[in-house]
Amino acid sequence: MINALPVFLAIACLASPTFAEQTIVFHADFTAPDALKAWTGVGGQIVEETNRGTPCLMMENDKADGSAMRRARIPADRIAGQIVTISAMVKADNVSEPPKHWNGIKLMLAIKTEHGDSNPQVELPGGTFDWTPVSRSFRISPDATEAALAIGLEKVSGKAWFDDIEVRVGRPVEGGRRYETKFTGHDDVPRLRGVMYGPRLREEDLRTLADWGANLIRWQLNWAPMDPAKQWAKDLARYDEWLDGALAETDKALDLCEKLGIRAVVDLHTAPGGQEAEHNGHRMFKEKRYADKFLEVWDRIAKRYNGRPIILGYDLVNEPIEPKVGASVSWRDLATQAAQVIRAVDPDKPVIYEPGPGGSYDNFDTLKPLDLDRVIYSFHMYHPQEFTHQGVKGQPMGVMYPGVIGKEMWDKGQLRRAMAPAIEFQKLYNVQIFVGEFSAVRWAPDDSAYNYLRDCIDLFEEYGWDWTYHSFREWNGWSVEHGPDPKDPNPSPTQTTREKLLREWFEKNKQS
Repeated sequence: MINALPVFLAIACLASPTFAEQTIVFHADFTAPDALKAWTGVGGQIVEETNRGTPCLMMENDKADGSAMRRARIPADRIAGQIVTISAMVKADNVSEPPKHWNGIKLMLAIKTEHGDSNPQVELPGGTFDWTPVSRSFRISPDATEAALAIGLEKVSGKAWFDDIEVRVGRPVEGGRRYETKFTGHDDVPRLRGVMYGPRLREEDLRTLADWGANLIRWQLNWAPMDPAKQWAKDLARYDEWLDGALAETDKALDLCEKLGIRAVVDLHTAPGGQEAEHNGHRMFKEKRYADKFLEVWDRIAKRYNGRPIILGYDLVNEPIEPKVGASVSWRDLATQAAQVIRAVDPDKPVIYEPGPGGSYDNFDTLKPLDLDRVIYSFHMYHPQEFTHQGVKGQPMGVMYPGVIGKEMWDKGQLRRAMAPAIEFQKLYNVQIFVGEFSAVRWAPDDSAYNYLRDCIDLFEEYGWDWTYHSFREWNGWSVEHGPDPKDPNPSPTQTTREKLLREWFEKNKQS
């Protein structure tokens, strides 16, 4: 599931997008004698940095519970309703570990809107690193009234240097092929609707799904429990041992899927090398041995399942996260290599690509399609997480949908606006979208979980997207067969409204 950064609203109009050149609305290089005049706040001095040979801003803080921050005004009318990119050159020395992942070295927009404040930022690591180009793009609410760029150190000690800071508006990625014919991977049926399932097969589960009418499972090659597996996967011999058992279970699942007429997406949920600490990325993007192993794994899977039409496609990795600094290969390049490895064995097999970080829909704003045919693009939908994950890991409960969530009104219209990056990407390139995960905890109050799932599915169907609900007979918090009482571990004796909703949509599969 996604550990997502805050999501910022799309523009209200969802007409077919067009490319436009980016426009710079703010620039700072600290070469002018009065360069700090435009910045408010405390701390920092302009220094001549030896390695770059040009002036830059150095921020220093000696107390880990304190902050040193500078702000510069950004014209809100220039960025309201726009895709905005913040970029800079940044260097750090001995920056301490932040108490929260949003603290630390700050490169952030502070936005005031009619419904509250938002603070989109480039997340940066601590420690020590040399000059590194960093950037991130965000959608800004159309009702933004004030904006400022904030840089510095927040609740950490150490030093950070900043230079060549820019704020630009416009889609940051141009080009890419627009396909004349949309590739869906399933010309024989109009839609694929199902659930995420695995990594252990129980025959009665798939037979139940077949009875309900589901025609797709997203089968997860998931080394559980997931958190310790992020460390276990560093040991490649141990990883191979796990994968042997996972593929043996996959064999049985695919055999039963063939008997029942249920297609499967094979999802590599646990990548070789696993992940570093939360938000710090998959190790395979930094260490070649893990990237090589990733390609070897897909070669092995493709050879094992070559010619199995029951497999809709290969989901290359679940919720990829590239490291903040120090990557030796990009996700786009590694995914392209993996697809080529697969197609050397099975030329026609579709691949499923989740843009990073974390497989969120807002990543489509910065995505250029892969230079490949037979690609399905995928994202996961858990926003707003204050609602979907309430009561999970101590998050507050009692959050309603539709309703005001995080000072903002969330309803079907807001879900549509939030998913605009994926909607626009599909229109721009004529590609297929697959929603690999979406859910809401069963104890959301007053049938809110049903309302949220209903509105999500309505939108998926409106745009012709395939989808799999997260998840079936895994953790009972996501179970549509359990009632709203979090203390009751038993399935409901009567159908829940959420189960009825899924079954109503699955019934449409039988009619196609």
